[in-house]
Amino acid sequence: MQQGYKDLKVYQLSFKLAMEVFEVTKSFPREEIYSLTDQIRRSSRSVCVNIGEGYRKRKYPKHFSSKMTDSDGECTETQIWLDFSKECKYMSLEIRDRLYKEYEEVGRMLGSMASNPEKFLPKN
Repeated sequence: MQQGYKDLKVYQLSFKLAMEVFEVTKSFPREEIYSLTDQIRRSSRSVCVNIGEGYRKRKYPKHFSSKMTDSDGECTETQIWLDFSKECKYMSLEIRDRLYKEYEEVGRMLGSMASNPEKFLPKN
């Protein structure tokens, strides 16, 4: 049974990554709860949310492309927070590098989707 946006590989990967970010940030210091921890969790989740929102509006190619671009922006924001997390010594270089590379893959997929919205038009 098709589930719409949940069938998209990019959604599945970005959701998995958001959950990994959540798990990793559980060990961040308490004083970061309203700053770095909150920000990286929000941006990682926003990648998924924008994919879902855009997919629902895919009959409007410009809107779809815009939401995929927004999602890609959230992806980049998450990568920047990963850099801060590593530099603050809250995350190992290995974890940062792995997550960063996976977000690069998500970004490539989102870029392709934004450039080719016609491939995602609803079937009549």
